[in-house]
Amino acid sequence: MMIIAGHVVVDPQQRERYLADCVGVIELARRAPGCLDFAVSADLVDAGRVNILERWESLSAVEAFRTGGPSDAQRAVMLAASVAEYEIADVRSLT
Repeated sequence: MMIIAGHVVVDPQQRERYLADCVGVIELARRAPGCLDFAVSADLVDAGRVNILERWESLSAVEAFRTGGPSDAQRAVMLAASVAEYEIADVRSLT
């Protein structure tokens, strides 16, 4: 399993627009083969932070979905980003 997790920083005045621009990508990802979850959401504490969490069955599923990354419009409002990819060997359910 692959997990992509992290956050991007945007101007707080641009965050709602940034999130709205992400809706189409989220919808596509959730329909993509191998996508287990895909979320881009506003941070509840930091008005300029957008949290990212993706879960995929495999690296090949991630690579099949990925194209060039964020759109030019999204890149234009991103002030910083910290996102990493994790390959998970085992999962234990907590629910």
